[in-house]
Amino acid sequence: MLSMTGYGRAEAQIDGRKWIVEIKSLNHRYIEIITRLPNALSSLEVDIKKRVGERIFRGRIEVSVQADAESGGDSGVQYSLNLPLLRNYHSLLLRIKEELGLDDRVELGTLARFKEIYVPSETRFDPAAAWGELRKTLDGALDALIRMRGTEGEILEKDFLARLDTLKRCLESAKARAPKTVLEYKQRLQERIRELTEGLEMDPVRLSQEVALLAEKSDITEEIVRFESHVSQMEKLLRGGDAIGRKLDFLLQEMGREVNTIGSKSNDIAIARDVIELKSELAKLREQAQNVE
Repeated sequence: MLSMTGYGRAEAQIDGRKWIVEIKSLNHRYIEIITRLPNALSSLEVDIKKRVGERIFRGRIEVSVQADAESGGDSGVQYSLNLPLLRNYHSLLLRIKEELGLDDRVELGTLARFKEIYVPSETRFDPAAAWGELRKTLDGALDALIRMRGTEGEILEKDFLARLDTLKRCLESAKARAPKTVLEYKQRLQERIRELTEGLEMDPVRLSQEVALLAEKSDITEEIVRFESHVSQMEKLLRGGDAIGRKLDFLLQEMGREVNTIGSKSNDIAIARDVIELKSELAKLREQAQNVE
């Protein structure tokens, strides 16, 4: 089992400069990969996302690649100004000032914040040639991330198994009580019907059939069998090595339905207590499943 939260970092010397790759992962229902790259590496965004997607299957993944500013050399990119765009920004700011009657001056610091005015004019850094080394660095960060996710996953797995044991214990209690519940319910129905029909002639066969039919509606055997099947499937998932988070979500949803049905069908106080504990444990498992890849 792997957690969805983690952090990985790796670095490498490429073309005389140190490049740093950092990867953070957070909980997410599906897979979402976000990259933060310098302009020199923008052409590698698709390759980086594909590489990450081959190893991470669930979570919000944030990939940051940057050159160490203190490692020497330059970024390989020379910039120039997009003067038409710069003039357009300046004109718009003056218009805003005029329209709103503002006294503020349009200063250099304001215009310098518009990143779009800086455009690369000469590129000496070849991202395609650097991709081989950068991919190894990315893999190193992914390895570190997955190790951390695995460590947290082991803790989650122990918690899951402990709560599954609680579910099985509660279910065994309800299962042992269920046959007696149906019999007691049947007896109560018969006594109540005799009280209501005292002095009236009733077909004993028809009466027995109706009582049996009503008693059968309170039988929770099918729900218990299905719940046991879901628990067994979940244990198999926990022993497997694949991404299981979404499968866990589905099984927990189905288990919740079975417990709700058991609670609505059974009129027994002891089983009602088991149902309450089952619901409590399922709620905790659903919360934990949101952390599982």
